[in-house]
This record gives sequence, C-alpha cells and structure tokens, in this order.
Amino acid sequence: MPAPGSRQVQTESAPESRRRALSTARARIIGWMLLLVLGALSVLTLVTWRLSVEDVDRRMDDALRGEIEEFGKLTRSGIDPATGQAFTSVKQVLNVAITYNLARPNEKFIGYVDGTFVYQSRQQAPVLLADDPNFTALVSTVDTPKEGVYESAAGEVRYLAVPVRLANDPREGVIVAAYFADQEREDVNEVARLMLGAGAGTILLVAAGAWMVAGRILRPLRDITVTARSITDTDLSRRIPQPSSRPGDEIGELVDTVNAMLDRVENGVAAQRRFVDDAGHELRTPITIVRGHLEVLDPADPEDVRDTVALVEDELVRMNRMVSDLLLLARSEQPEFLHAEPTDVAALTEAIFDKITGLGERDWALDHVADTPAVLDPQRITQAVVALADNAARYTPEGGRIALASHRDDDVVRFQVTDSGPGIAEEDRERIFERFARGGSGRRSEGAGLGLSIVRAIATSHGGRVTLDSEPGRGATFTVEVPVVAAPPHPGRHTEGGR
Repeated sequence: MPAPGSRQVQTESAPESRRRALSTARARIIGWMLLLVLGALSVLTLVTWRLSVEDVDRRMDDALRGEIEEFGKLTRSGIDPATGQAFTSVKQVLNVAITYNLARPNEKFIGYVDGTFVYQSRQQAPVLLADDPNFTALVSTVDTPKEGVYESAAGEVRYLAVPVRLANDPREGVIVAAYFADQEREDVNEVARLMLGAGAGTILLVAAGAWMVAGRILRPLRDITVTARSITDTDLSRRIPQPSSRPGDEIGELVDTVNAMLDRVENGVAAQRRFVDDAGHELRTPITIVRGHLEVLDPADPEDVRDTVALVEDELVRMNRMVSDLLLLARSEQPEFLHAEPTDVAALTEAIFDKITGLGERDWALDHVADTPAVLDPQRITQAVVALADNAARYTPEGGRIALASHRDDDVVRFQVTDSGPGIAEEDRERIFERFARGGSGRRSEGAGLGLSIVRAIATSHGGRVTLDSEPGRGATFTVEVPVVAAPPHPGRHTEGGR
C-alpha cells in the first residue's frame, strides 16, 4: 500500500499516449480542413441557389407581365379573333382571353365577373385558387392592375390581376395570371439538393484525403517521438529518418534541427565519457602510488616522511597538469573554445619563436616567416606550436637543431616545427595522436601523453589539421595547418594524442 499522503499517478502507456496525441493532432487538421471545405461548399451552394431562385422569380414576373400585355391588346381591340365581330360582353372577353392564351406549367389564368369566378385555364394546379375565398376576395374586384404574392395551401403564388371593362357592358371583369412559385422553383431546389449531395460526397473524399495527408505530415513528428523515446544514456546513436524535402520545408528543417541537436548531445556525452574514462584511467596510477607509499610510511622516520611528502607532491603536480589538459581537451569541442581575430602571422611567428628558445639548450632556428594576415586565435596557435616545440625539445638531444617556420599557400597557413631527434616509426604516426599514447623513441616523457592530442584539438577547432612527416633517425616535422580564415570544426570530429 502507498505511504500516507503519497499520491498515485496513473500514466498511460507510451504507445497509447503517442497514438492519442497524434490522433488529436490529426483530428484537428482534418477538422479544420473539413470546416473550410464545408464552409466553401455551403457558400457556393447558397449563392448558386439564391441566384437561381431570383432568376426564376424574374422569369415568372416577366411572364406574368407578358400575359397581361396580351390580354390588354385583346381588350383594346374589342374584336373577337375567332369571329371577327366585336365583343358583346365582359364575360365573352374573359372566355376568349383565357381560351386563346395557353398557360405554361405551374401557371394559371382565372376570370371573375362582378367578383364571381367564371373561367379558368385547363392546366392542372396544386390547388384550385378559384375555390379559395381569400384569394377571390383579394383579386376579384380590383379596379386597377395589381400584382403581389399570396400564400396558398400549395405555397407561394405570384399573381397579376387586371380589370377588364367594355363600354357596352356595365359589368366589371378581372383577369388574373398566377404562378405557383414553389412548384416553379422545384427544379432549382432539386439542383441545390444535388449540389448538397455532391458536397457531402466531396466532404467524405476530402476527409479520406486529409486523413492520409495528415498522416504523412505527422509522420516525422511520430518519428521524432519514437526516436526520442528510444534514446537512452547508453545509446545516443538513433536519428530521425530524413524525409525527402525541398528548401523551405518546415518539417524537413525540423528533422534536420532535431538531428543536429542529437549530434551535439551525443558529442557532448561522448566528450564527458572520454573525460571520465581518461581521468579514471590515468589518475588511477598516481593515486595507487600515493596510497602505496602512505601505507608503508614510517611516521617515526623523518627521512621517510620527507621522501614520501616529496613523492606525493610530485604526483599531485602531475595529476593537476593531467586534469588541466583533460579539461582543455573537453573545452576544445565547445564553440567558445576558439576566439578568432585578425592576426599578423609574421609577428605571431616571431613572438612564438622568442618563447620557445627558452625551452632548452638547443640549436633554435627561424627558417621562414609568412608575411600575411589571417583570422585565427593567436593564443591557441601559440599554445599548439609551443607544445610541438616542447615535445621536440624533449626528444632532441642538447645542441640538436629545432626549426620553426610559417608559410602561406593559397588559403592555408602552415606552422612547422622540425627537429633532429630520433624520428617516429611509421606504425606510431597515427597512434601518437591518441590520448595518453607515446612514441617508441626509447625515452619516456614526463607528461601524460596529451600534448599532441591538444595540438590536434586546436588545429581542428580552426577547421584545420596536424600532419607529421618523419623517418626513424632523421627527425620529425609537425605541421599545424589552418585556413587563412578560421572555420568551425566539423561536428563530431574529436582529437586525441600524445607523442
């Protein structure tokens, strides 16, 4: 049972959480896409339907006016077109007008005399307007032309009523042309319904397409999640698969950025591991020496105490130097390690030469000076060349020749240190650049074997390299080669070594 006051937190499994997160993101994408498509289709359907309805209404109104105009011509002439004789009654006028004018579908002609229905066209209608007392009261007794809209049992009716009179007939007639508007608009409504049905099908197709597109868009994000969950403190090598992307592709840029971040993390962790491994490997020996001497120390023997203290002090100095070198190598992989600035190579070479001549009684020579400007870190270059000169002095006997030179070739500046020491065997030329490694010259250096590793780190931080030209018995030439304008080192490039 959990301790009192403790909280139980239920967490869902990683695959379930990932699926839920991606499904939510995918649902949002699909939802917004469908909302936009639905809005566009709704606006298109509504606008099309309204324009079509207005066109139908305009045609109905034009047709009503045209019919009434025909009726007007007939009454104005006063002649029955069937007999050629003059009309004798209003009722006769209405009968001829309704008989000779063929009503269109959904159109109806109705005649009234003294407010009473007398004639109507033969076309079938949804309702009999002649039997509708409200409509009859509305139009049967008008004394001036009247048009309007009436809501019948069959829906909207658009009508135009015109009075009919004859000089020889005191009775008053009315002829009405009416359209059943809802039925006339049925074709337009059917088209709108078809558009809505097609829109629904389009929505389904868009949803399916959006589902697949959203899945492809979110796939790199899923890969990022999977990769991030698969990375452990012991395995940092996993990278996100790079999709085929074009310039400006945000997802591709995200993947590149995350992969670059993972490279930096892996390099940083690797540097830490190397530092810990190297420190543990190399510090174990002096610690063991100090512990061994302290265990057998005789406190009552002053001489033994003095010798032990001297030995411990010497080992501590060596350990301090070793840790400082390891820290320097660790910092060499950081961007702030290098501080490049415009530098006069000739003045820098001469300043370095003045410093190295105090390293020992050797035949120091300044062979060549490159009179050229460059953008580099003068302090780091000085540190590297002095380390090479110190390394040469250790392996060159007193009176032996050690030469310094600098050269400019195209876009590269070279600093060379040549000694007349024992040289380096071919099988040792790569190994001496590894950390804590030393050449097989027969003499053991007092250093920790990190000198050439530091030199390589400095050259690499400039975007350059260190080369070695040597033959056993004929000395060695180390060259620090850097660009005229210092370039950042390649990510993941590490330096190691020692002679």
